[in-house]
Amino acid sequence: MDAPKQTILIVDDTPTNIEILSETLGGTYEILFATNGPEALNIAFDQSPDLILLDVMMPEMDGYAVCKQLKQDARTRGIPIIFVTALDQEDDETKGLGLGAIDYVTKPIRPAIVQARVRNHLELKRYHDFLETLSATDGLTGIANRRRFDECLAIEWRRARRNQTPLSLILLDIDMFKAYNDHYGHLAGDDCLRQLARTLSQCAQRSSDLVARYGGEEFACLLPDTALDGAAQVAERIRTNLNSLNIPHAFSPVADYVTVSLGVATMIPLAGQPLFDLIRRADECLYIAKRNGRNQIKSGAEEVV
Repeated sequence: MDAPKQTILIVDDTPTNIEILSETLGGTYEILFATNGPEALNIAFDQSPDLILLDVMMPEMDGYAVCKQLKQDARTRGIPIIFVTALDQEDDETKGLGLGAIDYVTKPIRPAIVQARVRNHLELKRYHDFLETLSATDGLTGIANRRRFDECLAIEWRRARRNQTPLSLILLDIDMFKAYNDHYGHLAGDDCLRQLARTLSQCAQRSSDLVARYGGEEFACLLPDTALDGAAQVAERIRTNLNSLNIPHAFSPVADYVTVSLGVATMIPLAGQPLFDLIRRADECLYIAKRNGRNQIKSGAEEVV
């Protein structure tokens, strides 16, 4: 299967310039375009292009201002930006590179030069993305690792605080996993962890949801813009779907198959509130689920004691 085309956002207030760049690059890449700064920001935040060709001289909001906002936002900070400009002064280039752009292309457009520079920077971007994905993935289960979870939690916590929307977290633990490993062996234990990871991925399907291996046999599911009832439904789906796999667990006092205990917490962050409050609340709920017999869900709506 061919790899999907990489996406380039062209930003220029002159349609003729957009047409020239589109003809130069359109056969190889997917092309998006914007004719002003605010429109470019909206497209970049929504579409996450692989590279941006950004005109410097635009009315109201110039390319420097657009670049500055893109580099200040975690969603777009890693997108390479090439300035396309009629300016050809050292000070202008220094300013752009200082704001985070990676290259300059001067007008009038020379197609061969544009193609070569775009190709080189996109190859670097593809390699960088590969390394980022590798460093954020749990090697055993193939889902996000703890590092990636911590990064996403911080981002979603700030977004939920800014927009005053609910952020939900599910923490879950395989019941009596040490006994499982001791009896069936670590290879079987690894396979059990992989099956749980697949179950999690199937139950949290929105692009904004994140499932991660939190540590050992503990997993996490981060659900932005999700109220407690919705998060509890996802947790119950995880629990019942895993139970339906009927993975034998002869030495569990809970059931003769592998089960999980789950803690669910939901918060709308307050100004100055630490994100660890959400983790603490979910962890307390998980503790209650274990204390009360395991293979069950306890949520943040219930009193935590």
